[in-house]
Amino acid sequence: MPVRPTAATLLPVLLAATALTACGGGSGGDPDTVKVSFKQSTDNSIHVTDDYLADIKRQFEQSHPGKKVELVPIKAPDSEYYTKVQQMLRSPKTAPDLVYEDTFLVNSDITSGYLRPLDAYLAKWPDWDQFIDTAKAAARGEDGKTYGVPDGTDARGLWYDKGVFAKAGIPTPWQPKTWDDILDAARTIKAEVPGVTPLNVYTGKPAGEAATMQGFQMLLYGTGDGTTDPLYDETSKKWVTGGDGFKDALAFVETVYEEKLGPDVSTALDPNIQTIVRGDLLPKGKLGIALDGSWLPQDWLPGSGHEWPEWSRKLGLAYMPTQHGQAPGKVSMSGGWTWTIPAKAGNPDLAFEFIRTMQTKANAKKWYVANSGIAVRKDVAADPSYADAQPGTEFFTGLVAFTHYRPAYPAYPKVSTAIQEAMEGVTTGDLSVEEAAAGYDETLREVTDDHVVQR
Repeated sequence: MPVRPTAATLLPVLLAATALTACGGGSGGDPDTVKVSFKQSTDNSIHVTDDYLADIKRQFEQSHPGKKVELVPIKAPDSEYYTKVQQMLRSPKTAPDLVYEDTFLVNSDITSGYLRPLDAYLAKWPDWDQFIDTAKAAARGEDGKTYGVPDGTDARGLWYDKGVFAKAGIPTPWQPKTWDDILDAARTIKAEVPGVTPLNVYTGKPAGEAATMQGFQMLLYGTGDGTTDPLYDETSKKWVTGGDGFKDALAFVETVYEEKLGPDVSTALDPNIQTIVRGDLLPKGKLGIALDGSWLPQDWLPGSGHEWPEWSRKLGLAYMPTQHGQAPGKVSMSGGWTWTIPAKAGNPDLAFEFIRTMQTKANAKKWYVANSGIAVRKDVAADPSYADAQPGTEFFTGLVAFTHYRPAYPAYPKVSTAIQEAMEGVTTGDLSVEEAAAGYDETLREVTDDHVVQR
């Protein structure tokens, strides 16, 4: 998926694709076996997805005598996973029957001819009526057809360490009203609590979509008056060049790393930065504030390998404010992942039967809780045991009313990469904010065939 691979990342990607071809990684060989590809954590101690799918495999094989499920995990950081999946989807020799996709890539893969529309299946599936409209839209193509079944959504906000705040003399509960409030808290932590990283904001190409969505867009969508999309103009159907809000968001990132309020640049640009944050910095009290997602607790639950039962007592939650506290005051971004059937899948009917097994009310609820996700099934969302299952669920569910969604049109993945490049430039200090924004504008014109508008 369209993070531009470097020479270092392209070789293992091509080798992986070759290996899949050599071992018959495609789905067409056995009509009684459904092959399911998914992203496996790069942290060997995290088995949330593996354990869940192993249970669904058991259920499916038990209820479908003679049928088998072959799980095909891909262990890679997000950006490499996206690229490997696209390599697999290009050929019937390597295409699985079912693949787990980030929703922001669905339209790009539809345009490439990689995915199969699911409308004929969905029309005969009563449970589809339980899915909320925004979740359905996340996997809908520009042709109006639906290409995936979402398994939850998410939201983003600020996590903060109450112990670090106490040492810094910052009162809790803490709720910043502006960007300056966040920076002031980070500066106080730097001055008062040596050895602790004050603030993490994901940045640069190695972090991939985490940089674009958890980092940049959580800033960008808090600029202006909130009435227009700062990335894409729906009226003209054109992408928006980097204006004042874009530059202000870049300036915030520049400040974090220029003032050494964030991780060391080498750490910030480590492809495993998300694992470092969730598995090391936060649990060990080494990070004051994290701009991050609702799903973090999945890494801290029993059996995760990073068990941290105290997290709900040691961490606080705050919403991300708009730049100057202007209405509506809060910002969140939502996305999520979806199950898609490749166009070249050998066993699409069996693949959808597997989706039906995954997405019963009971199994969906089990997944939302295990994955620290936000329910997209109305019947699960209305279940009190779902809301009470984990601290933070109610907080993040409440942010959905203020959330934004990425303009997931075919060009978006390349636009996202351009944002990451601009962020990386100001993070390392190689580019000024003006230079990074100008570079973004130039790339934007290239990747959208000059379908841009200035604001």
